Amino acid sequence: MIIFVKLLLAHLIGDFLLQPTSWVEDKEKKKHKSLYLYLHTFLHGAIAWILVGEKDFLWFAVLLAISHGFIDFLKLYFQTKKTKRIWFSIDQVLHLIVIGLITVIYTNLEVDLTIYSYYFWIVLTGVILLTKPTSIIIKNIISIWTPENKTKDNSLQNAGNYIGILERLFVFCFILTGHFEAIGFLLAAKSIFRFGDLKEAKDRKLTEYVLIGTLLSFGVALLIGLLVQISLGFPF
Repeated sequence: MIIFVKLLLAHLIGDFLLQPTSWVEDKEKKKHKSLYLYLHTFLHGAIAWILVGEKDFLWFAVLLAISHGFIDFLKLYFQTKKTKRIWFSIDQVLHLIVIGLITVIYTNLEVDLTIYSYYFWIVLTGVILLTKPTSIIIKNIISIWTPENKTKDNSLQNAGNYIGILERLFVFCFILTGHFEAIGFLLAAKSIFRFGDLKEAKDRKLTEYVLIGTLLSFGVALLIGLLVQISLGFPF
């Protein structure tokens, strides 16, 4: 496990701390012709080898560096301005997978996933349910009360949807970790931020609409969280 932590630290140092914006811009402009692509690749391998601190890890560090450079190479050629965020996520996930595989191979670690399969599927189902499916369900329930938008909406696109998903996932995590008091703070924080907008709008229907949506969102998250907790056999 400590090998994985050290490799993850090496990745964080190499990919974020020791990679200036100028390097990133140069790589995006020149792609495989950029000197910084190869310097960045070398740094990853060197940092990983130094942090692990074992001579036998040298060739694994070389493999890690080559795989990192190849993944970055693919990202540079396939990403566009519109898909930059997506490719950033894909890039980081692939790096973590490689780090995990190298850790398993180097340490001869036997991973028995069957032990966690029961918990994994229950938690995954709960998480997925609290994202877009719940958003659609809540939207359909409160659609009959949707107020007319008489003023110009300056909010971010789909911001309300993402805020709802994040708040439900937070509630879900708080329940599974037994921090029920944090749910109250989360609800209070959202109410404070929302209060100014609703006060400025001076629309009672809008206030009631937002209140219903918020309570439904938190209610569903509480229900799913408690059901998952019961299914996992965790005490309240």
